[in-house]
Amino acid sequence: MILTRKAKPGESESLTALCMRSKAHWGYDAEFMRLCTASLTVSEASIAAGRVLVATDAAGRTIGTVSVAEDGDMAELALMFVDPPAIGGGTGRALFDEAVGLARRLGHRRMAILADPNAAPFYQRMGARFVRNAPSDAIPGRTLPLYEYDLTSETVS
Repeated sequence: MILTRKAKPGESESLTALCMRSKAHWGYDAEFMRLCTASLTVSEASIAAGRVLVATDAAGRTIGTVSVAEDGDMAELALMFVDPPAIGGGTGRALFDEAVGLARRLGHRRMAILADPNAAPFYQRMGARFVRNAPSDAIPGRTLPLYEYDLTSETVS
């Protein structure tokens, strides 16, 4: 059973650590991870704004997090990470569905997703549409697949 809730004040450090573990799961080296630190940091300001959600298992352990930001008239899936032991168990889908709901409640019609190449197939399964390759927000010279999700459709993933 996967439960979701808003992140609580004081959770930024543990959620950032989860994001780092999840990213490292894909075999990136120490230098790559160092360069990613700023873009993988969950801020207390985002938590206070109600834009960070947490997934927990039946025992109450945190197993994932997602954050929705605003980029002009579009929502942005700013962070979405699942703790490695929970990957493949439905946590990503639960978090994505909650992020879609949050973006809709914020009044957005579209959500941008700058995806790690390892996560690209997941976003395609969720119904996101590939737009183009775009510059990484963390690694100079690296490009990442940019997706867009239509928030106006009635169904979620």
